[in-house]
Amino acid sequence: MHLGTARTALCAWLQARAAQGQFVMRIEDLDAPRVRPGAAEAMLEDLRWLGLDWDEGPDVGGPHGPYVQSQRTGHYERAFETLRTGGWLYPCTCSRREIAEAASAPDGDEPVYPGTCRGGATHPSRPPAWRFALPAPPAFVDVLQGPSSPGLGAGDFVVRRADGVFAYQLAVVVDDVAMGMTDVVRGDDLRASTPRQVALYRALGAPVPAFMHVPLVLGADGHRLGKRHGSTALAALRAAGHPKEQIVAILAESLGLLEPGQGPVDAASLIGAFDPARLPRAPGLIALPDRVSP
Repeated sequence: MHLGTARTALCAWLQARAAQGQFVMRIEDLDAPRVRPGAAEAMLEDLRWLGLDWDEGPDVGGPHGPYVQSQRTGHYERAFETLRTGGWLYPCTCSRREIAEAASAPDGDEPVYPGTCRGGATHPSRPPAWRFALPAPPAFVDVLQGPSSPGLGAGDFVVRRADGVFAYQLAVVVDDVAMGMTDVVRGDDLRASTPRQVALYRALGAPVPAFMHVPLVLGADGHRLGKRHGSTALAALRAAGHPKEQIVAILAESLGLLEPGQGPVDAASLIGAFDPARLPRAPGLIALPDRVSP
């Protein structure tokens, strides 16, 4: 886990704890080729080190979870069949290249699928992916950013890939419904997914949770925080001797929850004063800690 991910996790944890709610942990591991052995365990250890605990995950790993998506595919299968028989889905046999050539990509975003296969699969011999028919993306009001912009999340989107793997969009919605999620707090890079997920909640006859998208963090050069700015991995910072209270203070300062120089602090001490109204609406800088000898 790197500082940017930890910052969003801290914000989500504080939102739950300040509301005396439950913080639910899920391991989203459906895309097996991209799953690195030990990565999930390492990220959970990072969260524990920061002082961020979780409450739920009873069907996997005992009463304190977490839920593991690769062990919940039966839930996604049932939701998929509900959507398919309800007429929301259609098979698509377009290749990525064909989509890129036919689709438009406004403002440099991902290509908007033009609905080529809506009237029938164009290459019946190919294994199909399954898309959700989205005539117009539904609007939503973000807790931080306000009303969504017109056209955000446009285009029929994949809910099941041609290799049979369920897509992120479907899996997270099914899990949110099953787990009774009332609030979703995540990074701003996922905001374009929200209209698609709102459409899925509605198609499944489920309530739509409140969404809060936390702006991303930047390095001192104004670019998204990454390896070019030095080590941002919590494990590396911990190994270098940085106390967790120093890291929490850095994250809290970047979220506007702590004045510079007020730290170090532990995560629990921030709960009482947490207020989403204090959070930034635009991407901001984060100051990396000075080097410490182990």
